[in-house]
Amino acid sequence: MAEKLKIIPLGGLDEIGKNITVLEYGKDMIVVDCGVGFPEEDMYGVDLVIPDFSYLVANQKKLRGMFITHGHEDHIGSIPYCMRQVNCPIHGTAMTNGLIKLKLDEHHLTDKVKLVTHKPGDVVKAGCFSVEFIHVNHSIADAVAFAIKTPVGTVVMTGDFKIDPTASDGMMDLARLGQLGKDGVLALLADSTNIERQGYTPSENIVAESLDRQFKGCDQRIIVTTFASNMHRIQAVLSTAQRYGRKVAVTGRSMENMLKVSQELGYLKVKPGTLVDIAATKSLPKNKVVIVSTGSQGENMSALYRMAFSTHKQIDITSGDRIIISASAIPGNEKAISRIINELYRKGADVVYEKAQGLHVSGHACQEELKIVHALLKPKFFLPVHGEQRHLQLHAKLAQSMGMNPRHVFIGELGSVFELTARSCKLNGAVTAGKVFVDGTGVGDVGSVVLRDRKHLAQDGMIVVCVNLSSQDGAVLTGPDIITRGFVYVKESEELMTELREVAMEAIDRCQRKRVRDWSAIKSAIKNDLSGYLYKTTKRNPMILPVIMEI
Repeated sequence: MAEKLKIIPLGGLDEIGKNITVLEYGKDMIVVDCGVGFPEEDMYGVDLVIPDFSYLVANQKKLRGMFITHGHEDHIGSIPYCMRQVNCPIHGTAMTNGLIKLKLDEHHLTDKVKLVTHKPGDVVKAGCFSVEFIHVNHSIADAVAFAIKTPVGTVVMTGDFKIDPTASDGMMDLARLGQLGKDGVLALLADSTNIERQGYTPSENIVAESLDRQFKGCDQRIIVTTFASNMHRIQAVLSTAQRYGRKVAVTGRSMENMLKVSQELGYLKVKPGTLVDIAATKSLPKNKVVIVSTGSQGENMSALYRMAFSTHKQIDITSGDRIIISASAIPGNEKAISRIINELYRKGADVVYEKAQGLHVSGHACQEELKIVHALLKPKFFLPVHGEQRHLQLHAKLAQSMGMNPRHVFIGELGSVFELTARSCKLNGAVTAGKVFVDGTGVGDVGSVVLRDRKHLAQDGMIVVCVNLSSQDGAVLTGPDIITRGFVYVKESEELMTELREVAMEAIDRCQRKRVRDWSAIKSAIKNDLSGYLYKTTKRNPMILPVIMEI
C-alpha cells in the first residue's frame, strides 16, 4: 500500500496553549511548535503543563526537525523538556530563536540543540518534507505560517495570526497564500482562538494612538504593563515616551530578557539615553519617567504585583501614579488582575485598564480574517486547531459556510491520527498524548492521584493519628495522638480532639479483641471509624493518615 501522510495533534486541541503537531510520512517526521499550557485552578502546586512526548521519543529516529511559528510560551515553552528526551534541529525566525536560546540557556541545553535561523520566504528541506516560511501578523515580531509540501500535497499551518494592513513589519503575505491556493492546498490547519469574534481584529496602531492620549498632559509617573513578548507594543511605549521627553526603565525578568534579545536583533528602535536603569528613576522628576513592567496577568511575584503589595525593592506606588494595563485577561486570570487593580487604587494610583480605552488589541484573527484565509487557500480538507471545543466547532461551521463539504472538515482530539492521501482524509486510531505536569524540578512525577490528594488536602485538611503499640502483645503504649493541619484550630477544639482519640482507641480495642495484628487492618479500622464519626458530626471529610509505630 502507498504511504499516507499522518497529521497528529499532540496539543492545542480542546485547550488554549500547549500547541504541538506532528506530520509523519514513511520514515520521516517533523514537529510544528512545542508549547506549554498553564495550570488550571484545581492543579494545586503545578507550575506548567507540557505535552506527553512519548510518541516523539518512540519515533525519534524518524525526527527530521522541529519548526516553530513564533516565540510565545504556548508555542516554545516545552522545547527544553522535549530536547531532554529527543534531539533534532530547531528551525525558526531570528526573534523566535533568540527567545528559544534563552530557554535552552536556562536548562543548560544550548550546546546540545542546533538552532537554525530563517526568514520569511525561506524553504527548508527536512526528509521528504519541504517547509516554507510565510510572514504573518501577530502580537510578537517574526511570526510565520508554514506551507509544508509533502508527497501527497501541500499542508498549510497558519500558526497564530491576524491580518494587520498597517503593521510596522508589513502586512501578512496574503499574495503568497493566494498563489498556494491556486497551486492547490491539500489541508489547512488554522488558528481558532478568536472565532467567536465577528469582524476584523483592530490594528496595533490603535494602541499607539491610545497610549499617546494617556501620556499627553500627564504630569505624573507612568507605569505601563503589557505582555513582555509584544515588542510592537513596547516599541509604541518607547516611541511615545521619547516624544514626550520621558526616560524609560524596565522591571521584571521576562521583560528585561525580551528587551535584551530585541535590541540585539535590532527589533527595537531606541534613541540613545532613553533607556535608564530602574534605580536611576528615583532621582528623576516623576513627569519624566515611564516604567515598563511585567504583571499584566496578575502573576504572583511579577513586578506589578510586587509594586502593588509594596514588596518591590526599587519602586513604591504613590498617589497620582498612572498605571496603564495594556493587555486583556487570559481566561482564568481575571481574579488575580482585579486583586492587583484594587490594591493599586488603594494606594491612590490612577489605573487605566478598560478595553474601551483602546489599550489592547488581540493578536488573533476574527471571523472575517479567517474567511479571507479560507477563501485564498481553498483547502480540500480542514482541521481547526488552537482552541477549546467550542472554538473548533465554530471554526468548522465557518469553513462549511465558505462552501466546504462537511465531510472534509475534521475535529480531532489529542493524539488523533489523521491519514491523508491526495484524495482522502480519515481518522485512523490514536497515539499516546495528554498532559504532563511540571512541579518545580519534577517532570511527570505529579499525576492525577497526587493532584486528587492535593485537592482533598486543600478542601478538607488532614488528620494524623499516631499510636505506639507493643511488639509483643499489641497493647497501646502511648497515644493515640491527634495532629491536624487545615482542619480545625486545635486549641479551640479540645473537646473534638478528645472525642477523636476515643474513637481511634475504640477502633484499636476492637482489633485487639479480634486478635488482629496486621498493622494495615488496624490502620484501616482507625481511618474508617474516624471518617464516619467526622462526617456525622462535622459534615467534613479530611484526609486521615494513621501512623502506627511498633516498640
